Amino acid sequence: MPPKRKQSGRKPPTVTKDDPGRQAKRDAALVHKTAGNEAFKTGKFEEGVNHFTLAILEDPEDHVFYSNRSACFAALNQFTRAAEDASKCIELKPDWSKGYSRLGLALFSKGDLKGAQKAYADGLAIEPTSDMLQEALQEVREAKKKADENRKKLEKEMGGVNLEDEYVVGIDLGTTFSCVAVWKEGEAQVLANVEGDRTTPSWVAFQDDGKRVIGDQAKRQAAANPKRTLFNIKRIIGRQYSECAEEIKIMPFNVKEGSGGKPVIEVEVDGTDKEFAPEQVSAMVLMKMKETAEKALGCAIKRAVITVPAYFNDAQRRQTKDAGAIAGLEVLRIINEPTAAALAYGLDRQQQEKKDNTILVFDLGGGTFDVSLLHLESGVFTVLSTAGDTHLGGEDFDTDIANWVIKEDSKKRGKDIFTGDARAMRKLRSAAEKAKIALSSQKSANIEVFVGEHEVNITFTRETFEKLCEPTFQRCLDSVKRVLGDASKKKTDVDDIVLVGGSTRVPRVQTILQEFFDGKPLCKSVHPDEAVAYGAAVQGAILSGVRDRATQSLLLVDVIPLSLGVECEGKTFAKVVPRNTSVPCKKKSEFTTVYDYQQEIDVRIFEGERTNTDGNHLLGEFQINGIERAKQGEPKIEVCFEVNTNGLLTVTARDRVTGAEANVSLQHDRGRLSKEEVDRMCAEAEAMKEEDDERERELEAAMGRGETSY
Repeated sequence: MPPKRKQSGRKPPTVTKDDPGRQAKRDAALVHKTAGNEAFKTGKFEEGVNHFTLAILEDPEDHVFYSNRSACFAALNQFTRAAEDASKCIELKPDWSKGYSRLGLALFSKGDLKGAQKAYADGLAIEPTSDMLQEALQEVREAKKKADENRKKLEKEMGGVNLEDEYVVGIDLGTTFSCVAVWKEGEAQVLANVEGDRTTPSWVAFQDDGKRVIGDQAKRQAAANPKRTLFNIKRIIGRQYSECAEEIKIMPFNVKEGSGGKPVIEVEVDGTDKEFAPEQVSAMVLMKMKETAEKALGCAIKRAVITVPAYFNDAQRRQTKDAGAIAGLEVLRIINEPTAAALAYGLDRQQQEKKDNTILVFDLGGGTFDVSLLHLESGVFTVLSTAGDTHLGGEDFDTDIANWVIKEDSKKRGKDIFTGDARAMRKLRSAAEKAKIALSSQKSANIEVFVGEHEVNITFTRETFEKLCEPTFQRCLDSVKRVLGDASKKKTDVDDIVLVGGSTRVPRVQTILQEFFDGKPLCKSVHPDEAVAYGAAVQGAILSGVRDRATQSLLLVDVIPLSLGVECEGKTFAKVVPRNTSVPCKKKSEFTTVYDYQQEIDVRIFEGERTNTDGNHLLGEFQINGIERAKQGEPKIEVCFEVNTNGLLTVTARDRVTGAEANVSLQHDRGRLSKEEVDRMCAEAEAMKEEDDERERELEAAMGRGETSY
């Protein structure tokens, strides 16, 4: 028998007596190919994917089918799938330049510039005269050069750090649940924890054996260990102890007043009472999210973008950043949760249509509530206004339900068996939460709790729930009305209403919102639990210099959530920068003296909306000397507020006559930890992590010896 000629690529189909159906399959595949090509020409890309998939099922050895399906996936912005199909095409037909062209396009679009450059170069090696491949290679080289320049610029702005080949994760640090995502392979990917869950309870517990557990493990044992199980910390971070009375009242663990009037949590650990600042507890949750990312990605994670409620004041933002530092993260940016969710919405909208949109992001989570109004045009997100309530969320619904159960049970029993019993209250709140969740999909639910020898079993209906929580639901609309008023917009100006946060699953919340907007459908295209982390990952990619077709046109223009100004005579608050002013910004205002021949002025800087500074937050203060010696009211002191994109506020005061000047760059340090405190807490956090790891190793070893079981 003569030798067969060696062929590259797929062997031509043959029909043999042993395979009588082969030609029929081939004919069927060609029919689907023709239909797929027609669908592609008319812009019906999903239909094209379906036809080419059927063609591949009939004839999986034809490289053209993979090439054509790759083109459809690329048109749908599904670049990972497009790259996979192009690679399969090359595997089947390595001497066909079009396969390399397809692969180059997919990799370029998903941001893999090195890979795209290689693909186009390999294609040119096969077909050196291809103008299309020459132009594509030149385009990707220019894009890579620009990306390298942008990365170097960012590295310089961030103090010379090396951003190349390093992930920046996006973390949604929630009141009840946290979530972490990363930009990888041309898309934001939410990362699952070791339990396989894509969200992690923001709970920390210290057990009898001294072991610290975080996440679902901590939440599961809460009823048996209420005094040492910490949760809802986001509700007290960055606040004064005197401001947290309502929150502390329902916390079963010990919260007391620490130095500077800050709340501190006292917990027994290994038989010794230890004090933790809210930042430290939040850092433990962030460390869990960091570990989740490291296990999923297989590398160390050092940098992150962390989200906060839009209505967090500056102290809350800065102390959240401190929590990141304690967790071993360099926090590149703190961004607002609704803004992050809008990024997720914007990328989703890119895959459907491009248009000028005004969107309202309604973000109701477990412990905080935000509403933001944004304008989206050609990838530019401009925040028009923001409002909210940092003490409103699903936890408040749980509280209302728990109080109702106590009241109803006390009527029947003649006494209150819950109040004062931390374990009983934890069981009740857990049962209330389960009932709330169940009522999102059914009309009634049983609330069943065992307290010692007592059994509580009450039927709780959706009707009762809605009547009970109606005042809380209506509070949500107050913020909606406020953002519309602040932006001078009407209800009819809103194109889309985007729901974010687990508590937006409550049917009554959706109903009141839809009723307010006269029946307008609510947008549920983004995942309510994951959208914020998803958007933070997009922002992390942008900050790290990753630019591709999905993100290169995105730009965030955020606003100041609270007004900035100075204290005047009588503790009156004079606004210099009104809330909802876009950043970066620069605003000036003129002030004068209150006494004759006054030669120095104390400038105290506050943020807030109260007319009296006692109700606002002090950010910092400085003194200007050498002002014009004149009668009261005559000197002209110009005070300038400048806020950059990182939220750094610089305040300058200057006498127009004498030229005397003083200024301060405020890191907004009031209530923040000192560098020494952060370093100490970092060391403590690392020591605790080592103890956790050692206990984990001991447990695994014991299980290996058969000494323990679940």
